[in-house]
Order: sequence, then structure tokens, then C-alpha cells
Amino acid sequence: MTFTLLYREYCSLCKIMLEQLKNLQTQYHFHIDIKDIDDCPELLPQYDELVPVLLNHQGQEICHWHFDEHAFLKEL
Repeated sequence: MTFTLLYREYCSLCKIMLEQLKNLQTQYHFHIDIKDIDDCPELLPQYDELVPVLLNHQGQEICHWHFDEHAFLKEL
């Protein structure tokens, strides 16, 4: 299963969420597709102020700003 993380390199919350995902990745064996929001102009209008944003494999938002482990685990 692949999850998409909408991310900014200079964003401290983004780095925290990515680290939390990586910590769970070895246990649950999923992939993370990291997209720099600034390189995706089509996503900026919807997600600009919400990053980091974690999306499920269908492109639906699981959480933003802070990692919601409970919501994430429900997606697995």
C-alpha cells in the first residue's frame, strides 16, 4: 500500500510527520510517496496552508499538520 505525503523541505511539521511514518514503515510495510507541494502547482490551492498532509491510496486526506496514528492505522 502506498500513502502520499504532501511535504515542504523547510517545514518542521513535515519532517516530524515523515519521521513518524518511517518509524511505522518497518512494522507495517507500506510505501511513502513524498510530493513537494511547491513542485505541484495543481495541489497548492487546496493544500498550501495544510502541509504536511497525508493522503491514502485513493487520494483522500487522512490527516494534516500533525500525524494521526489512529486514523492512519484504520487505513491499513
